[in-house]
Amino acid sequence: MNAPQSPQNGLRTMEELQLNSSFATLPPQFYTRLQPTPMPEPYLVCASESAAQLIGLDPAQFRTERFVEIFSGNSILPSSTPLAAVYSGHQFGVWAGQLGDGRAILLGEAPAPAADHPAVLELQLKGAGLTPYSRMGDGRAVLRSSIREFLCSEAMAALGISTTRALCVTGSDQRVMRETVETAAVTTRMAPTFVRFGSFEHWYYNDKHEELKILADYVLDRFYPELREGGNPYQAMLTEVTRRTAQLMAHWQAVGFMHGVMNTDNMSILGQTLDYGPFGFMEAFNPQHICNHTDRQGRYSYSMQPRIGQWNCYALGQAMLPLIGEPDDVHTALQVYSSAYTGKLDELLHAKLGLQTLQPDDQKLFDEMFSIMQASHVDFTLFFRRLGEMRIEDKASDEPVRDLFIDRAAFDAWAVQYRARLLQEHSRDDVRRVAMHAVNPKFVLRNYLAQIAIEKAQNKDFSEIEKLLKVLEHPFDEQPENEHYAVLPPDWASELEVSCSS
Repeated sequence: MNAPQSPQNGLRTMEELQLNSSFATLPPQFYTRLQPTPMPEPYLVCASESAAQLIGLDPAQFRTERFVEIFSGNSILPSSTPLAAVYSGHQFGVWAGQLGDGRAILLGEAPAPAADHPAVLELQLKGAGLTPYSRMGDGRAVLRSSIREFLCSEAMAALGISTTRALCVTGSDQRVMRETVETAAVTTRMAPTFVRFGSFEHWYYNDKHEELKILADYVLDRFYPELREGGNPYQAMLTEVTRRTAQLMAHWQAVGFMHGVMNTDNMSILGQTLDYGPFGFMEAFNPQHICNHTDRQGRYSYSMQPRIGQWNCYALGQAMLPLIGEPDDVHTALQVYSSAYTGKLDELLHAKLGLQTLQPDDQKLFDEMFSIMQASHVDFTLFFRRLGEMRIEDKASDEPVRDLFIDRAAFDAWAVQYRARLLQEHSRDDVRRVAMHAVNPKFVLRNYLAQIAIEKAQNKDFSEIEKLLKVLEHPFDEQPENEHYAVLPPDWASELEVSCSS
């Protein structure tokens, strides 16, 4: 590999990347300090230039041996204080007790490149080896799931959905056993914090109220300082986290994203999409679709996500009760969920249909739309994208979206209502098309696209990851040269299964 070069563009080299760690200033019971476990002969699989820019890192560093060594855990920056955090959580609705970073190691916080931008991002290695919280695991992640998390983190960011980011994936020929023998990999994840609902539950269920307060004060002071001004800042924090979570659920539903494992230990205290495992984007529309084949009861199906988001907020509220003081005050904070969710989803659906005003019968229009989509198993992404091409006075323009339906008469009947609604607000075809295409993606990370990239990567061909990343970084653009990434999935795609095994 090439030796590091001092960049001429004001960006940082690896040696100029200085890390701090506010989390390491918490008492030692919050984490264990340890070094990552080196991977044998690591190599770079993929990296995101846009993620690197968030910490002012020169993408030219991707080509250096130092970059690979640091982000595979084989070497540590002098300013880094590696640690694994402890937390607990409810998994599939059942209290699981102590969990923690079983294969993730926090390296520290990288400051934003601009002096007038106070944000910092924690850098975390996922798959970096055994920790005291690994339980029965081996501390490793596999190439398959690491590629999926990398691509989806960056795809969600491009969709405008709050998410952790992924800087890179490094791989190794080290063999690890899952359902079959796979190879190891490390994903470098980035977020302002990886504190989660389960971090609070850990101290509550261990009756450690002092530690609970220390954690809450840390989160308040670092991420919600404006909430200190009220009479009950802990109640205010629960309210804000609940609001953010509700709005995140609305964004997921509006784009057809399914998380797959919405355990409380996978819920960010900042309302970000966290821990990409058996996720999926809706294809043939079915509200009961389960993207995680480990989820036998359908707890985390598409239709259940909003309710589970609310359930998780109640679990957080229970954990914060000793700080907030009164059950009624907790309940008041949690009450914001329903209105925040329905309000945001209503706003997003109006935008997806190109509607500029609010009318009394709009919910009926939405409900009937989803009903006919479900009956014909219509592709979620293609439906909304093609709907933007409809013209009010030209029924022939219906054909691309109409062709998605088995029951075309049902679509025709709904289209009459939709056209009448557009006429009601004097909608202009050209203006509406631009607005709808700006919110309805043409490209999403379909499972079969990820699978193609994974299979090539397993043969050391990483070119498809790079191509797919570039497509997903611009999901709303037409990209005619990449039309094949925006077609109906092939028949074999329906046989793909994703689970918690990674």
